[in-house]
Amino acid sequence: MQILITGGAGFIGTNLIKQLSPHHSIVSIDDYSTGKEENHVDGVKYINGDIYDLMDHVATLSTPYYQPDVVFHLAAKARIQPSFKTPKDYIKTNFNGTYNVVQFCANREIPLIYAGSSSVHSGKFTNPYTFSKDLGEEIIQLYQKHFGLKATIARFYNVYGPNQLTEGGYTTLIGKWINNIQKGTPCEIYGDGSKRRDFTHVDDIIDALTKIMYSKPYNKIFELGRGKNYSILDVAKMFSINPTFKKDKPGEASETLANISLAEDRLGWYPKINLEDYIKDLKL
Repeated sequence: MQILITGGAGFIGTNLIKQLSPHHSIVSIDDYSTGKEENHVDGVKYINGDIYDLMDHVATLSTPYYQPDVVFHLAAKARIQPSFKTPKDYIKTNFNGTYNVVQFCANREIPLIYAGSSSVHSGKFTNPYTFSKDLGEEIIQLYQKHFGLKATIARFYNVYGPNQLTEGGYTTLIGKWINNIQKGTPCEIYGDGSKRRDFTHVDDIIDALTKIMYSKPYNKIFELGRGKNYSILDVAKMFSINPTFKKDKPGEASETLANISLAEDRLGWYPKINLEDYIKDLKL
């Protein structure tokens, strides 16, 4: 199969490419804002560019009319707090960029698998990131209804695991705390630690994405989480740390918890990796 992956040099994209590249021909488009060249996999065509200019990048490929069998749209401006500082960038990438990907897929009748976000359940206007990702889902649903787009939305829940970011403003809790522990710097909790998150290992996410690709369940929205959540204080206990507490941040949901019943029934997918086991195996 010919596969196009946006965000292929990033965290989830890299893990997906490692799974698929032995069996398929893959092109990645990534602007390297969080993706890394060190994540490159041999045999994969990597294009350094913004999905906002998708058609320009596609035109650089050797074939005059590039026609992948499926597109995984993983590229996005991520994380809530940075979105308050540059909301325009989030709209440009997560809505306008997604619109370009949707048009490309609809015009060429290519199935699309879109990386949604669990933040959609906290309310569209909670923060600019959630708003932009919600708009991405809505343009997909619009094109499904009126323009024949074949698409599946996969909402991710607090993904962690190999190739995750460990430094900078786009890190997630698990990656950041691992880095802090290794460097001997304090691990911080914003708020009182009661917020609950459904942490999902990237291997389980990749398993679900590949099942979607092969089974082709179009017009479905899958919630991809562990189906179990922990408070941030629970996670601190797993790491055996005494965190420092800081003022709560705006725009954060009090809880995430995936209802994975549709993924179980339609894909035969069951997440296998527990956060507590993962942390124990780190041997920090």
